[in-house]
Parts: sequence; C-alpha cells; structure tokens
Amino acid sequence: MDRHHYQSYSLTLARHPSETDERMMVRLLAFALNANDALSFTKGLSSDSEPDLWQRSLCDEIELWIELGQLDEKRLRRACGKAKQVIVYLYADRSATVWWEQNKDMLKRFSNLRIVRLSVTSETQLNVLSQRNMHLNATIQENQVWLSDDKQAVTVEVSDWLH
Repeated sequence: MDRHHYQSYSLTLARHPSETDERMMVRLLAFALNANDALSFTKGLSSDSEPDLWQRSLCDEIELWIELGQLDEKRLRRACGKAKQVIVYLYADRSATVWWEQNKDMLKRFSNLRIVRLSVTSETQLNVLSQRNMHLNATIQENQVWLSDDKQAVTVEVSDWLH
C-alpha cells in the first residue's frame, strides 16, 4: 500500500540445503518489500558473486542488490561498487544489533547502502508460513508487513537503520 504496488506473483524459490525456513521466508519478504517485474532471485547461498535478489536493467546493469544477514565489509564494498543501490535485511534480532553496533561507523561511508532491520512482532514466527506450495498475501503499510496465508498471519516491523 505504501508503494501503491498491487500485483500477484507466481514465484519459484530454490532452496539451498543449508538454508533455514526462516531465511527462505526472509528472502520472500525482501521480494515483497521491493516487488518489481525485474526483481529476481539469484543463486544466493550457492554463489559468492551474487546477492540473494537483484534487479537488473535492460542494459544488464545491476540497479538493486539485496542481501540478507550480517555481511563482512569486503562483500558490502564489492556490492556497493557493482550496484546502484544495495539493501541489507537484518533479521536475527540479538546478533543483528551486535553486528550493527560493531559496523555502523564503517557502513556510513557507502552512499548507496541501506540497512533494514526486520523484526517479527507477532507471536507467530515467519517459518510457520513456510510450505512446499504457498499462497501468501503481503500488506505493507507504515513500516509494518502483514504476511498471511489462509490460516495464520505474521506481523513484521521494518526499521531503517541506515538510509
């Protein structure tokens, strides 16, 4: 609703064997937050040279590079050099706060970097929505995301830590 983007997507998510249900759902949430016809999932954990999601222009330039979790400075520097905009979604509350406190001064030097913290504010966790075949609805309004299926809903708070 905040972006006035109303669309239905049929997505296929390849899941790395080491990826948890929570991380996969955060990838899906990152897609919903940045939904665009040009946004696509990449090889993700299977590749060191690609982000979790990206949006490429018709000239094959990387317009948006999306990563999940706590990255090292070298990877962030490389991403910021390749893409017009980089977004990192942090989702593990306690460790995300520690990572942010240790890196926030260094991160401020990247003008095209945005750090976003996702925090589940409902009793239901994201991983309970994970199914082999999912039909989910996402409503995004005023820094909150309501992600639901036909049985349950999860509320996620979206906080900009660096913009």
